[in-house]
Amino acid sequence: MTTEKKSYALPIIMMIALFGMISFVTNLAAPMGQVLKEQFGASNFQGLLGNAANFIAYAVMGIPGGMLLQRIGYKKTALIAIAIGFLGVFIQFLSGHSSETAAFSIYLLGAFVAGFSMCLLNTVVNPMLNTLGGGGNKGNQLIQVGGSFNSVMATLTPALVGILIGEATKANIKDVFPVLYIAMGVFALVFLVLLAVKIPEPHVAQSKEPMKQLMTGALKYKHFILGAIAIFVYVGVEVGTPGVMIYWLSDNPEVGKTIAGFVAGTYWFLMLVGRLIGASVGSKISSKLMLSVTSAVGLLLIFLTIFSSTDTLVSLPVLQRSALGALSFGMAQVPINAMFIVLVGLCTSIMWGSIFNLAVEGLGKYTAAASGIFMVLVCGGGILPAIQGFVADKAGYISSYWVIVIGLAYILFYALAGSRIRNNEIQTQ
Repeated sequence: MTTEKKSYALPIIMMIALFGMISFVTNLAAPMGQVLKEQFGASNFQGLLGNAANFIAYAVMGIPGGMLLQRIGYKKTALIAIAIGFLGVFIQFLSGHSSETAAFSIYLLGAFVAGFSMCLLNTVVNPMLNTLGGGGNKGNQLIQVGGSFNSVMATLTPALVGILIGEATKANIKDVFPVLYIAMGVFALVFLVLLAVKIPEPHVAQSKEPMKQLMTGALKYKHFILGAIAIFVYVGVEVGTPGVMIYWLSDNPEVGKTIAGFVAGTYWFLMLVGRLIGASVGSKISSKLMLSVTSAVGLLLIFLTIFSSTDTLVSLPVLQRSALGALSFGMAQVPINAMFIVLVGLCTSIMWGSIFNLAVEGLGKYTAAASGIFMVLVCGGGILPAIQGFVADKAGYISSYWVIVIGLAYILFYALAGSRIRNNEIQTQ
């Protein structure tokens, strides 16, 4: 048993590295869009299209990704995903050598191609880490470790781009080339290492059924269907919670755009802290308990956000960049509502791993197909924030957080009741 675990160390490291690359490339879209917006005069809507392209790619590629995983296995799917990721970043690199009229379109194409890669990588790394951990609490713990590294990259990527481009109004896409070189270099390295590493593929090996039949089989499990909806809701909550806060604080003359960015960065930093905590206790505390507690606390924090006065200011320690470019913590005066929103990052941090772990529990050979369905529903990260933004336009920023309340309430329901596995379902497998 000890030898088997030792032989899995390198595959686990590679999967965790890919978890980080998902965040690195995804979080590269926003600052890249800002650079092109300033350099070529793109609108705010156009600047956000890079993020939208990533989510659209998930909706398009989720189920085909599950099919690919079932047909050719974890390793080959990962290698294809890495190659596509390299291509997507390279296309974005080419946008820096294009004419002003074509640069934005080429960048957007690169973001879309990179989104395909991120979807495929997500399809692989989640079930793979769960499998390598043996499922259950150990599988959840490995997913939390991967999520922690994902958060590290989410925190560092915007800061690294910010250091390279300096003032956004003087940004040039060529300033971001070092980040693109890093991304392409990591993809190339992981591709070569993974090519030489043996990856255990138990579920793929035992399942030779058509993908349609496997997907139909996965959809027979009520706890999986409710879990897939929970993933859709969760990604929307994770993205919308800090996203609308940035717009709100940016429009506040006492706060401004710079501090708004610092506060949002602190939200993502707290997600890192939460995932590290989740990884450390994941083998001792069940996914059900972790999800129940965090969704309940998240609900409380959002209620405090909605019902607290925006006139009450607090000093919030936020992650920021000094004049020399170094990352550090500093104090910022913000409405108390912003503090409650930032603290939600501790709650959302462990939800993905917990929901995934609960939803695929007992699915066995249907896990790969289930993962593909999950990836389609990641598009919730583009849909729910848009709904929240619409509510903000009509009723105000703070009132828009009722959308988050509904989302967290559903996640709490899933943790307490929706994730329960019926004995008759297990027997049919």
